[in-house]
This record gives sequence, structure tokens and C-alpha cells, in this order.
Amino acid sequence: MCKLTKLVSAVVAVAAIASVVPTSTWAADMRVKAAPVLKAAPAIEPWSPWMIRLRALGVITRNSGVVDQIPGSGLSTSDMVVPELDITYFFTQNIAVELILGVTYHHVTGTGVPTTNGLDVGKSWLLPPTLTLQYHFTQFGAFKPYVGAGANYTVFFGQTAGNTPNGAGVTITRSHLHNSFSPAVQIGFDYMIDRHWGFNVDVKKLWLRPKWDGDSSAGPLTGKVNLDPWLIGAGVTYRF
Repeated sequence: MCKLTKLVSAVVAVAAIASVVPTSTWAADMRVKAAPVLKAAPAIEPWSPWMIRLRALGVITRNSGVVDQIPGSGLSTSDMVVPELDITYFFTQNIAVELILGVTYHHVTGTGVPTTNGLDVGKSWLLPPTLTLQYHFTQFGAFKPYVGAGANYTVFFGQTAGNTPNGAGVTITRSHLHNSFSPAVQIGFDYMIDRHWGFNVDVKKLWLRPKWDGDSSAGPLTGKVNLDPWLIGAGVTYRF
């Protein structure tokens, strides 16, 4: 009986202690932890393949050419600074194609022997659309250099003859430059200030050598004007 009495007393004691412990403690121990809330991934802005640039373009020509009928003759073409727009489309982050649009105005004069020296050959407007395939380097952060190669087709319009005699008394009464294709190469870079806006420097070289014919006080003339211009531009980039 003594052992039974002790066992009963122990059970009663445990029951009494259990009745004192708040039920909230037991509930807290058995609470199931909630799953962590996953944060939404940051939105990725869509990639646009289009870019445009507005540049001031210096057209620096080669002072070279010849009048076929006059040995020792030469031709010189004036330089020009004009506004220029280009449109670029990216096939990938690295491969793009660029088309430049603009017009220039040039004055051709004679050089060399006295017959052509100082001769006012004429003036002409040029529309020289140039299409290049480019490779853009993307591993330099905001600095994005590129190289390119392609073709140019130059249209001459609004042509006028000099109609002014030089020191030898020769006058050009008709002047006509023929439209011409030429190869083109380029190198340049964009420095992006933010996702859309940047600064651009671009240099192109064309090997443009149109044929020329005209009439003069000395009779019909033919020749070639070696323009071979450098196109050096700087301006603003906008990426859509």
C-alpha cells in the first residue's frame, strides 16, 4: 500500500503542475512555422534594337582629280560641315546595321597647269547614303566601341557650272558629276550616360571617285574627281 500511495501522489502532483502551465505555451510549442514569403524578381526592361544618332559631320575631301584632255591638270573639292542623321538596327547585342542620311554641298575648282589652275568647274549637292554592317563591343561598360564596313552610293544633284573664266581665259559652261558607288569602312564609339542617352564619335572613309564631263570655251571635257572623303562626326546617341 505504501508504494501505491506514493504512485498516486506523484500522478496528482504532475496533474497539478500541468494545470498551472498556460495553454498558450503548449500551443506556441506546437505552432507550425509559416513558409517564407518570396520576393518578386525585379522587372527586366525590354531590349530595343533601334538606335538613332544626330551628328555634326565634317566632310574632308582629297584634293585630287584630272581633266583627261589637259595633261598636268588637277581638280580640288571644297570641304564641308553638315548635320547628319543615322539609323541603326541591332540584330543582336553585337551585330548591327547602320544607314546614314544627309546632304553636302561642294565646289570643284581646277589646279595644276595654267589652263586649269583657278578654273571654276562648278558646284553640286551630294546625297551620300552609306550602309555599313557593324560589330559592337559590349565588354567595356558604358564605353561601347564598334567597327564597320559597307558601301556608299552618292547621288549628285543641283549641279551648276562655274561660268567664270580663269587666268588662261577658259570657262566651264556645263558641269556634270556622275552618280557613283564606293566602299566604306568605319570606326567609332558610343559612351552611354544612361540606358537611352549617350555621346557618339564616328569616323568613316569612302573611296568615292565619280566621273565628270562638261563643256568649256575650249570644247568638251571629261575627267574624274577623286573625292575619297573622310567623314568625321560627333553628336548625340538615343537608344530606344
